[in-house]
Amino acid sequence: MIRLPSSHAAITAPLVASSTHFPGIPVGKSLLDGRPFHLSPVLTEATILPSTNSLALGGLGSGKSTTGKIRIRREILHHDHQAVVIDSFGEDNTGEWGALTHSLGGRVIEASSFTLNPCSSLLPPAVREQLIRSLIAAVEPDALTYQSTHALQHALNHPKATNLNGLVDALVRPEDGRWPAAKLAEWGEGVAIGLSRYTEGSLRGLFDGQDATLPPTDLPILTFDFSRLDRNSPAIPSLMAAVSCWAEHVWLRQSTAVHRHLVLEEAWQILLSPATSELIQRLLKNSRKAGLSLDVLMHTLSDLGDGKARDLARLCEVAHVGRLSPEEAGIVGAVLGLPAWAIKEIPNLDPGQAVWKVGPHYADIIETVRSEEEARLTDTSSQRRQAQEALAVPDSTLVKEAEEEDSNYEDQSQSLAEHIEIEQGDAWEWEMTPNVIDTRHYDAIEAARQGRYNEAADLAALGERQDITTHGINSDQAISWLSTRATVAELCGSPTTATQLRATVSRMGKDTSWFENADSATSPQWHQAPEPPTSPPTIRPTTHDGASASARRRRWPYVAAIAVLSIAVAFVWQKADLDQRKEKAAAYKGRSGASLNIDAVSADVVAHWTRDGDSVIVELRSYFDPDARYLRIDASGKSASSVREDGWFPEEPEVVLPVKDPLADVTVRVAIGGKSWKEGMRAPSRTIRLSPADAAFDAETGKQLPSD
Repeated sequence: MIRLPSSHAAITAPLVASSTHFPGIPVGKSLLDGRPFHLSPVLTEATILPSTNSLALGGLGSGKSTTGKIRIRREILHHDHQAVVIDSFGEDNTGEWGALTHSLGGRVIEASSFTLNPCSSLLPPAVREQLIRSLIAAVEPDALTYQSTHALQHALNHPKATNLNGLVDALVRPEDGRWPAAKLAEWGEGVAIGLSRYTEGSLRGLFDGQDATLPPTDLPILTFDFSRLDRNSPAIPSLMAAVSCWAEHVWLRQSTAVHRHLVLEEAWQILLSPATSELIQRLLKNSRKAGLSLDVLMHTLSDLGDGKARDLARLCEVAHVGRLSPEEAGIVGAVLGLPAWAIKEIPNLDPGQAVWKVGPHYADIIETVRSEEEARLTDTSSQRRQAQEALAVPDSTLVKEAEEEDSNYEDQSQSLAEHIEIEQGDAWEWEMTPNVIDTRHYDAIEAARQGRYNEAADLAALGERQDITTHGINSDQAISWLSTRATVAELCGSPTTATQLRATVSRMGKDTSWFENADSATSPQWHQAPEPPTSPPTIRPTTHDGASASARRRRWPYVAAIAVLSIAVAFVWQKADLDQRKEKAAAYKGRSGASLNIDAVSADVVAHWTRDGDSVIVELRSYFDPDARYLRIDASGKSASSVREDGWFPEEPEVVLPVKDPLADVTVRVAIGGKSWKEGMRAPSRTIRLSPADAAFDAETGKQLPSD
């Protein structure tokens, strides 16, 4: 962890305003300067946060869901807030929020037991019509026209329209009204077919009951658990439409809490639906006057494509970004307007750490702090840990093998060195340590000289953080950056800041003369090896042939030097290979996965190394994308393929490959046929290199791919 003392607060000014303090619940601590971080958006001044909505992004295991749960729990316990959660992902056939909901005295409503009658008299007439229109849009968006809307309004006034079955009957066999019954039946045919999905089709049982009860509005937290539903099912946007209407027109009006939260877990599948994205957009825009905060949690913005759904992210004033791939970090940074230094740090974050952006100007790296009870209530990775423990080759065994090879190398090196003798008169008498040039200080100062003030400040701050991590916070290397920052401040036109920084060094009792010199502003600073001593001239013996003996004598040191250098180079290469192997052993995870987009189809390729390390199982999955028609894997002479039938793949392609080295990468070719693929056609493909350190790369370009 990176921590700076309070005396260093001024040097982080380009990254985070050290004097900024937000009111509200404790969240964690800053990794830039160690300050505690508090935030309750609703308690923050409107001039800083015009809205209180938040967006949390991060890959699997980054801690975004854990942080979201902890925030909601503390807001409920500390400030008596209320929350409604749409939970669509979990383990063991239960949602992620179940344990936390029960601990707070809330209620979990499972999708299988959720029956809402959209024609209930408990709902105002305008809400009934809007809810039914949303249900139709979720399954048949083209059915809603001016004529069909009139036919629907006419049918809702029929005495039989007390539930969906009665409403469908009133649409199919209407009575005369302002328009003839035959005309009304023609206009209402499309919406009647759409509603029949809920009365006779695959969505039967969700909205076609006579039950007029509504979910309670006085509980501290209410969770709608959609985790058992197929993620591609239209039931999810349909249920989301129903819950949104209930929340907007019933819960918000009847709730007596000082503030409310609507939490969308795994929100990408909700926001991708045109019907529900419009509802969410309306709630986002009206959240301030409604006393509501929308808290959206999802993996990446790429899941939303480039359409209207991604624009919703810009309406969130609070952003929490956990670990993402460099590619995804760049996309998120561009959409959310994150500073360059933050985008660079996102791929290196540990679980529980995130870049926070609050309002237009505040950015920081925060580590969430949780209690033992909160850790127990928010743990949702038990199955993944069990799978890793079952499949992973023990790290200690791999590291031990690498260390044994390293020990053999050292023994061989020492033995060979003993056999190389150089005459005492020609031996080297000093260490040949090369000069190590550190241009980071120079780069920061030069950027300031050229007028790139923000870049200079960021370079200096990042350099300081690296030296604090490597050498310690009170090291000379870390303190040297205060002088560089002072120089940068002067060049940027801030002499007061420069004076404060130099005063900080003086108060800390440090002498910076070891790195400062007269031309430090224009020359790179370096750490130099000692100069070789000057040896006195050596008197060479002569022989009967005069210069010939002397020449042979002078050639011998060069021949010896060349021999030593050749052997040294060979051992350097061997040592580098062993070091690389030790690093691979330490980073071993026993699995790898990549998220791909081929032929406009989203898919995941996943590899698991077996426990004994002699084989790897590679799978290709595309259960999220309805446009996938054909999947195929080829590797090491083996192949597996599958063709979509009746909307499903009979089986996901899978190959088992033998491996000689469990630390080595595995290369596979993945072919995917999209919407236009026909049987017999050659599908587009990519070659992927899968690393057991849980990383994947494009084999042709070497570029790292986003994780699954």
